[in-house]
Amino acid sequence: MAETTIRIGAQSPVETQRDSVETIKSLRDAPVTEYYVPGHRTCAGCGPALAYRLTALASGKNTIFAGPTGCMYVANTSYLCGPWAVPWIHTQITNGGAVISGIEAAYKSLIRKGKKKAAFPNVIAFAGDGGAADIGLQALSGCMYRGHDVLFICYDNESYANTGIQTSPMTPYGAQTTFTPPGPVVPEAKKQFPKDLLKMIAAGHPAVKYLATASIAYPVDLMNKVRKALSMQGPAFMHIHTPCPKGWSFEPWKTLEIGRMAVETGMWTNYEIEEGLLKVTQVPARRKPVGEYLKVQGRFNHMTPEMVQKMQAFVDAKLAELQIEVPVVAS
Repeated sequence: MAETTIRIGAQSPVETQRDSVETIKSLRDAPVTEYYVPGHRTCAGCGPALAYRLTALASGKNTIFAGPTGCMYVANTSYLCGPWAVPWIHTQITNGGAVISGIEAAYKSLIRKGKKKAAFPNVIAFAGDGGAADIGLQALSGCMYRGHDVLFICYDNESYANTGIQTSPMTPYGAQTTFTPPGPVVPEAKKQFPKDLLKMIAAGHPAVKYLATASIAYPVDLMNKVRKALSMQGPAFMHIHTPCPKGWSFEPWKTLEIGRMAVETGMWTNYEIEEGLLKVTQVPARRKPVGEYLKVQGRFNHMTPEMVQKMQAFVDAKLAELQIEVPVVAS
């Protein structure tokens, strides 16, 4: 995988940075102390659970997580039991951004008044696509706009998965969910293409110093982006692609394979925006047709060749906007 960098316009300069963080060169160099530990009830092959584990490994002990209602709340909590070895607080699906704003402001106040001597913690919201791009968007936007020193992460399994696989603004065009079944009136199932959440945050929130997309299929890239986001002074945002075997209808041992195929076909792109500079961090040497990604997931098994071509055109246009010029080559 190669990299490509483009300038996307002016942003507010980074004011100050915290201490530099160590870059993880390979999985052999990755931290080994776990802060998201066994004891949860996520599905076999759960993509969001792996994203949580990698994020906790990268952020370390001095971290506070806020978890809006979603898969990573429902499947991770039972009576007097949870998988976190660091502080964690449940929030409503609507207000993850507001809660981490309050945590950050409270810690700064205590430190300023000399009532707390500890180092300022990493404050992270870990919200699903519903808690970030849909129901929780208002609180996320307010948090980013006000400039709180926090990291907001959207783990994206492309549906409201914990309540029965309902459609969300991040559900792809053509995907079958319980709210978008294919039929004679709407043969394509989901009619709309998804929101571009990261561009929404980047374009409308000048206080945000760092934004990135990541994928659980590229764990070193993901952990390094978490560390870079936490090293910035001010708000940061990450959007992580987390395949869901149950919602997407594939075998649970194929989670990482599906994640890699998303990048190899252009259905997902890993990149970061820092000081107005956009850098794509994984560019496939050759690009597989979108159809190869769609055919291995049951949620797309109703799609006609015309629908697949419409999806291919959407992906081609998205990659052209990022100046990724990799021809499609069938396997």
